[in-house]
Amino acid sequence: MKQIATLLLALLCHSALATYSPKNIIMIVGDGMGPSYTTAYRMYADDPSTPEVETTVFDRLLVGMASTHPDMDTGYVTDSAASATALATGVKTYNGAIGVDANKNPVQSVLQLAKEQGRKTGIAVTSQVNHATPASFGTHNESRQNYDQIADSYFDEKTNGQFVLDVILGGGWKYFIREDRNLVEQFKAAGYQYVDELTQLDTVKAGTPLLGLFADSGMPWALDSANQMRLPTLTKSAIRQLENEQGYFLLIEASQIDWAGHGNDIGSAMAEMHDLAVTLEWLEQYIVKNPDTLLVATADHSTGGLSIGANGNYSWSPKWLKNLKASPAEIGAQLIATKDRGVLATDLLGFELTLEEISSLSVIESDKPRPFHNAISKILDSRTNTGWTTSGHTGVDVQIFAKGLGSERFRGHLDNTRIAQNLFELLKDKK
Repeated sequence: MKQIATLLLALLCHSALATYSPKNIIMIVGDGMGPSYTTAYRMYADDPSTPEVETTVFDRLLVGMASTHPDMDTGYVTDSAASATALATGVKTYNGAIGVDANKNPVQSVLQLAKEQGRKTGIAVTSQVNHATPASFGTHNESRQNYDQIADSYFDEKTNGQFVLDVILGGGWKYFIREDRNLVEQFKAAGYQYVDELTQLDTVKAGTPLLGLFADSGMPWALDSANQMRLPTLTKSAIRQLENEQGYFLLIEASQIDWAGHGNDIGSAMAEMHDLAVTLEWLEQYIVKNPDTLLVATADHSTGGLSIGANGNYSWSPKWLKNLKASPAEIGAQLIATKDRGVLATDLLGFELTLEEISSLSVIESDKPRPFHNAISKILDSRTNTGWTTSGHTGVDVQIFAKGLGSERFRGHLDNTRIAQNLFELLKDKK
């Protein structure tokens, strides 16, 4: 009798899951955002005047963890292309693969299925729009390095005679406006609105196809942007264009958390995390008003081996990151031609440098920004007591965040391919 009751309960639960599926799906990838990043952001955002450490949007939305390894012929540590392909298609593949399996055969993504079903689709990213993550959701290529081919495919590939992407927002002028082909003009001729300034997003006609490119390659760091809330701006605009009776699928990527990790740059990392946190906070409220929407967020992998506390010291001091007027990369670029490096660095960092810190900048003899960038990042590491284990990726599990209709499917520990498989099931169960 007990076994029968258990079986009936399981059938009822399956029936409930199959009956209620989201009209809209918003997938967010925090590129490179391992668990140490969300923990560091909680401390960075903490109000030091209160006795408790306040929770953040990441804490509120946390539902599980995901493993990230690529196809096992590649190994245990993934790159962004293989992990994005797993998140988009539910298929493990080799590092560098864009929407293809280990044998280089194209595999359908959840975004492509949504388009096939008649939903609108879009991408909103802070990297170039043909970078590994957005490309893995929108197209197929044997190598993430084939940037021009990937950009071309956004125009050339069709689903049911239609463009795969209704909205394309991010960086990438140099890939779309080339000597051999002007994709911007082709998209405009095909009926897409085109903008190249974030401020122009407020002027476009809602509900129409949109191409927005805002930088030659990746967009400027959050710390260097006139609109430091660039990801929320892209997100709100994308949703405004995509909303319709049939529903939509939107991929959002906080791309440059990963770039900060590769550069071991804690200042930029926390600013990029804040850009994503504000986006998630807005989406929390959006889902309250639109309960037929599912939000799923995760990371493709972790980058840099970020350590909150280093050198055996049991402390971490994010206060030194609060007054940055520019990214360490931009500060480094400005220091090249500056005679009094200590004065300029003090101004842009927002705190008085020690003689030792000034000396570390004064001894650099280079006409390239990278040595200065590294020196500024080391100053911030020392002040905050931040550690790093690598300039590459690590193989740790990453977090899963979810809210809205169908979010219960993402609880617990999942492989990253299961995230995509759950999305496929929700799309196919559309009622």
